[in-house]
Amino acid sequence: MKLFIASDIHGSALWCRKMMERFREEQADKILLLGDILYHGPRNNLPDEYAPKAVIEMLNPLADKIISVRGNCDAEVDQMVLKFPVLADYSILELNEVLIFATHGHLYGEKNPPSFVKNGILLCGHTHVPACRECKTDTGDTFQYLNTGSVSIPKEAFCHSYMIFENGIFTWKDIETSKEYMTWDCKN
Repeated sequence: MKLFIASDIHGSALWCRKMMERFREEQADKILLLGDILYHGPRNNLPDEYAPKAVIEMLNPLADKIISVRGNCDAEVDQMVLKFPVLADYSILELNEVLIFATHGHLYGEKNPPSFVKNGILLCGHTHVPACRECKTDTGDTFQYLNTGSVSIPKEAFCHSYMIFENGIFTWKDIETSKEYMTWDCKN
Protein backbone atom coordinates (compact mmCIF):
# COMPACT_ATOMS: atom_id res chain seq x y z
CA MET A 1 0.00 0.00 0.00
CA LYS A 2 1.18 3.49 -0.84
CA LEU A 3 0.21 6.00 1.84
CA PHE A 4 0.12 9.79 1.34
CA ILE A 5 0.68 11.54 4.69
CA ALA A 6 -0.03 15.20 5.43
CA SER A 7 -0.72 17.46 8.38
CA ASP A 8 -1.73 20.97 9.29
CA ILE A 9 -3.77 22.14 6.29
CA HIS A 10 -5.32 24.77 8.59
CA GLY A 11 -8.13 25.66 6.17
CA SER A 12 -5.90 26.80 3.32
CA ALA A 13 -7.67 26.15 0.02
CA LEU A 14 -4.50 27.05 -1.89
CA TRP A 15 -2.31 24.49 -0.11
CA CYS A 16 -5.03 21.86 0.06
CA ARG A 17 -5.46 22.16 -3.71
CA LYS A 18 -1.70 21.68 -4.19
CA MET A 19 -1.78 18.74 -1.77
CA MET A 20 -4.60 17.14 -3.77
CA GLU A 21 -2.62 17.60 -7.00
CA ARG A 22 0.32 15.77 -5.42
CA PHE A 23 -1.97 13.02 -4.10
CA ARG A 24 -3.26 12.40 -7.63
CA GLU A 25 0.27 12.48 -9.08
CA GLU A 26 1.58 10.09 -6.43
CA GLN A 27 -1.28 7.65 -7.12
CA ALA A 28 -1.37 6.70 -3.45
CA ASP A 29 -3.97 4.30 -2.11
CA LYS A 30 -4.90 6.28 1.01
CA ILE A 31 -4.40 9.69 2.62
CA LEU A 32 -3.44 9.87 6.28
CA LEU A 33 -4.27 13.32 7.68
CA LEU A 34 -2.58 14.09 10.99
CA GLY A 35 -4.97 16.81 12.14
CA ASP A 36 -5.56 20.56 12.02
CA ILE A 37 -7.59 20.31 8.86
CA LEU A 38 -9.98 23.30 8.77
CA TYR A 39 -8.90 25.98 11.26
CA HIS A 40 -5.74 27.96 11.85
CA GLY A 41 -5.90 28.32 15.64
CA PRO A 42 -5.01 31.38 17.74
CA ARG A 43 -1.22 30.95 17.50
CA ASN A 44 -1.00 30.89 13.70
CA ASN A 45 -1.49 33.63 11.16
CA LEU A 46 -4.19 33.05 8.60
CA PRO A 47 -2.78 30.76 5.93
CA ASP A 48 -2.83 31.69 2.25
CA GLU A 49 -6.31 31.54 0.74
CA TYR A 50 -7.99 30.64 4.04
CA ALA A 51 -11.28 28.99 3.04
CA PRO A 52 -12.34 26.04 5.22
CA LYS A 53 -15.49 25.42 3.16
CA ALA A 54 -13.38 24.99 0.02
CA VAL A 55 -11.14 22.52 1.88
CA ILE A 56 -14.25 20.57 2.90
CA GLU A 57 -15.36 20.42 -0.74
CA MET A 58 -11.95 19.09 -1.83
CA LEU A 59 -11.64 16.43 0.87
CA ASN A 60 -15.19 15.04 1.18
CA PRO A 61 -15.23 13.36 -2.26
CA LEU A 62 -12.23 11.29 -1.10
CA ALA A 63 -13.79 10.26 2.23
CA ASP A 64 -13.32 6.56 1.45
CA LYS A 65 -9.57 7.12 0.99
CA ILE A 66 -8.94 9.25 4.09
CA ILE A 67 -7.72 8.13 7.50
CA SER A 68 -7.60 11.03 9.92
CA VAL A 69 -6.75 11.94 13.51
CA ARG A 70 -7.79 14.98 15.53
CA GLY A 71 -5.49 17.96 15.85
CA ASN A 72 -5.56 20.62 18.54
CA CYS A 73 -7.43 22.98 16.17
CA ASP A 74 -10.06 20.37 15.22
CA ALA A 75 -13.44 20.27 16.98
CA GLU A 76 -16.65 18.27 17.10
CA VAL A 77 -18.32 20.71 14.73
CA ASP A 78 -15.79 19.66 12.05
CA GLN A 79 -17.22 16.14 12.13
CA MET A 80 -20.59 17.59 11.17
CA VAL A 81 -19.23 18.79 7.81
CA LEU A 82 -16.53 16.24 7.02
CA LYS A 83 -17.61 12.84 5.68
CA PHE A 84 -14.71 10.90 7.23
CA PRO A 85 -13.91 10.39 10.93
CA VAL A 86 -11.76 13.21 12.37
CA LEU A 87 -12.13 12.96 16.15
CA ALA A 88 -9.82 10.06 17.07
CA ASP A 89 -6.74 11.13 19.03
CA TYR A 90 -4.64 8.49 17.29
CA SER A 91 -4.68 5.65 14.81
CA ILE A 92 -2.53 2.55 14.93
CA LEU A 93 -1.52 1.17 11.55
CA GLU A 94 0.49 -1.92 10.73
CA LEU A 95 1.91 -1.60 7.24
CA ASN A 96 4.62 -3.83 5.80
CA GLU A 97 5.12 -5.31 9.30
CA VAL A 98 5.78 -1.81 10.64
CA LEU A 99 3.79 -0.56 13.64
CA ILE A 100 2.88 3.10 13.20
CA PHE A 101 1.27 5.18 15.93
CA ALA A 102 -0.23 8.13 14.02
CA THR A 103 -1.33 11.16 16.02
CA HIS A 104 -1.32 14.93 15.71
CA GLY A 105 1.37 15.54 18.30
CA HIS A 106 -0.30 17.74 20.89
CA LEU A 107 -1.33 14.86 23.20
CA TYR A 108 1.38 12.35 22.30
CA GLY A 109 4.67 13.45 20.84
CA GLU A 110 8.41 13.19 20.92
CA LYS A 111 8.61 14.22 24.60
CA ASN A 112 5.49 12.33 25.72
CA PRO A 113 5.16 9.16 23.62
CA PRO A 114 2.44 6.59 24.26
CA SER A 115 3.67 3.68 26.36
CA PHE A 116 3.23 1.08 23.63
CA VAL A 117 5.24 2.81 20.90
CA LYS A 118 8.53 1.10 21.89
CA ASN A 119 10.43 -0.18 18.87
CA GLY A 120 7.77 1.40 16.66
CA ILE A 121 7.15 4.65 14.85
CA LEU A 122 5.52 7.74 16.32
CA LEU A 123 4.18 9.73 13.36
CA CYS A 124 3.10 13.31 14.09
CA GLY A 125 2.39 16.76 12.71
CA HIS A 126 1.63 19.71 15.03
CA THR A 127 5.08 21.36 15.22
CA HIS A 128 5.08 22.26 11.49
CA VAL A 129 8.73 21.14 11.43
CA PRO A 130 9.74 17.97 9.54
CA ALA A 131 11.74 15.50 11.64
CA CYS A 132 13.19 12.01 11.63
CA ARG A 133 15.09 10.86 14.70
CA GLU A 134 15.43 8.01 17.13
CA CYS A 135 14.14 8.78 20.62
CA LYS A 136 13.99 7.02 23.98
CA THR A 137 11.10 6.56 26.35
CA ASP A 138 11.44 7.09 30.10
CA THR A 139 12.02 3.35 30.43
CA GLY A 140 14.87 3.40 27.92
CA ASP A 141 12.98 1.82 25.02
CA THR A 142 13.56 3.37 21.61
CA PHE A 143 11.14 4.56 18.98
CA GLN A 144 11.44 6.50 15.75
CA TYR A 145 9.88 9.98 15.79
CA LEU A 146 8.73 11.21 12.38
CA ASN A 147 7.06 14.54 11.66
CA THR A 148 5.55 15.45 8.30
CA GLY A 149 5.98 19.19 8.64
CA SER A 150 3.04 21.32 7.48
CA VAL A 151 0.99 21.55 4.31
CA SER A 152 0.13 25.24 4.77
CA ILE A 153 2.17 26.94 7.51
CA PRO A 154 5.70 25.48 7.62
CA LYS A 155 8.02 26.76 10.34
CA GLU A 156 11.78 27.20 10.73
CA ALA A 157 12.22 27.95 7.01
CA PHE A 158 11.06 24.50 5.89
CA CYS A 159 9.02 23.98 2.73
CA HIS A 160 5.32 23.15 2.53
CA SER A 161 5.51 19.39 2.78
CA TYR A 162 3.95 15.94 2.75
CA MET A 163 5.23 12.38 3.11
CA ILE A 164 4.90 9.14 1.22
CA PHE A 165 5.16 5.72 2.87
CA GLU A 166 5.75 2.85 0.48
CA ASN A 167 7.59 -0.46 0.83
CA GLY A 168 8.87 0.45 4.30
CA ILE A 169 10.34 3.79 3.20
CA PHE A 170 9.16 7.21 4.38
CA THR A 171 9.89 10.04 1.96
CA TRP A 172 9.40 13.75 2.73
CA LYS A 173 8.54 15.90 -0.29
CA ASP A 174 8.08 19.57 -1.11
CA ILE A 175 4.45 20.20 -2.13
CA GLU A 176 5.40 22.89 -4.64
CA THR A 177 8.01 20.85 -6.53
CA SER A 178 7.36 17.25 -5.40
CA LYS A 179 11.13 16.95 -4.87
CA GLU A 180 12.31 14.61 -2.12
CA TYR A 181 14.28 16.24 0.66
CA MET A 182 14.52 13.46 3.25
CA THR A 183 13.99 9.67 3.40
CA TRP A 184 14.07 7.03 6.09
CA ASP A 185 14.01 3.27 5.55
CA CYS A 186 12.34 1.66 8.55
CA LYS A 187 13.83 -1.71 7.65
CA ASN A 188 17.37 -0.57 8.46
